Amino acid sequence: MALQRLLLKKAFGEAKPKSLCCFFSTAPPSLPAFDYEPKPYNGPRADELFQKRKQFLGPSLFHFYQKPLNIVEGKMQYLYDENGRRYLDAFAGIVTVSAGHCHPDVLNAIFEQSKLLQHATTIYLHHAIADFAEALASKFPGNLKVVHFVNSGSEANELAMLMARLYTGNLEMISLRNGYHGGSSNTMSLTALNTWKYPIPQGEIHHAVNPDPYHGVFGSDAKSYAKDVQDHIDYGTAGKVAGFISETIQGVGGAVELAPGYLKLVYDIVRKAGGVCIADEVQTGFGRTGTHYWGFETQGVIPDIVTMAKGIGNGLPLGAVVTTPEIASVLAQKTQFNTYGGNPVCSAGGLAVLRVIDKEKRQVHSADVGSHLLARLRDLQQRYEIIGDVRGRGLMVGVELVTDRNEKTPAKAETAVLFEKLRELGVLVGKGGLHGNVFRIKPPLCLTKDDADFLVDALDYSMSKL
Repeated sequence: MALQRLLLKKAFGEAKPKSLCCFFSTAPPSLPAFDYEPKPYNGPRADELFQKRKQFLGPSLFHFYQKPLNIVEGKMQYLYDENGRRYLDAFAGIVTVSAGHCHPDVLNAIFEQSKLLQHATTIYLHHAIADFAEALASKFPGNLKVVHFVNSGSEANELAMLMARLYTGNLEMISLRNGYHGGSSNTMSLTALNTWKYPIPQGEIHHAVNPDPYHGVFGSDAKSYAKDVQDHIDYGTAGKVAGFISETIQGVGGAVELAPGYLKLVYDIVRKAGGVCIADEVQTGFGRTGTHYWGFETQGVIPDIVTMAKGIGNGLPLGAVVTTPEIASVLAQKTQFNTYGGNPVCSAGGLAVLRVIDKEKRQVHSADVGSHLLARLRDLQQRYEIIGDVRGRGLMVGVELVTDRNEKTPAKAETAVLFEKLRELGVLVGKGGLHGNVFRIKPPLCLTKDDADFLVDALDYSMSKL
């Protein structure tokens, strides 16, 4: 903490720029022009809200920044605080806002449905859930055609694990170290980051070596990582498993893309052991990777079950599990019901999100802007030793900061200082990785190249002050 305070004082003080600084060392960059005027805010101020939050909400809640922001309005890729100041939202409500904040098409669908019927549950028929399910199923390859709607990614992964165990008759699950799959008791067991786990029984879960090309013991050697999965089955189980679950690009873990070819090898191993393969698309789905609509497609595989949330609803409490008719049928042996799953308002909003992504060609846009962003970040990496790795696809990007490139020592204090400096300049990013030293850049899919340039320029300027 002492080092962090010293760095903060230096970064925010009057120190003159170093001679090695880049083009923006003398003047901070400015946000791109945006034709929108936020509404005047007359509500409670940040200090009052923070005290109320501490008094009435659970102490487990955390907040970004030393002085928490009171965000009161959003429009497309931008957020506004209580003073009307505009920020570039490069974290999208934790990778949730896909179409853009308050996208008019999504809002209109929500408003129109809300005026007719807000809630009835699936004990009655309603066109919204059927239309949404049909549109969502059309986005999947193979026989992935049956949809179950839930309210969150944690619920989706809970349901997927239940399906896997019922369908196979086996209990044991395999997930990856550094993966994140939710905060419920069962999905917490699949998660393999100690900062997100409580000391409760995990129950029949194996965590395989993470196929991380940057930190992993085998580099990008997919075969060696896949062998570890086989070893877990051979030495840690009775020879049979219920399933394997993974993200294609780990989100909370710091935008870690799995070694090329890994999932093909592992899916084959798991299926031979009687298990099913689950793709967690909570963060990577809906065109965010740019090259593909779903993250699993980047690995050339077709899962047996796919889970999703976040971007599916653009901020609505919405998630889904998509699987085959055969696997879905196992739930019919008992009553499986979700009170809010497929809610008419959420279904109308979710369908509007799918249509916006298609109409505005957001997948292609993500590929284009993401390539530009990654190229600029990699150029920055050549000039700043603190940038150990730049990785990701489309608008799912990670920048890992280190104090030593050879040892890959996490630059925790420096990351905290730069995090604050970016906010001061008007850029809101996320942090991830076990040590919190990875900037997670995962904005709404409407981010422009001008926005990307501003983001990199702000990072450049901030690093020049360290």
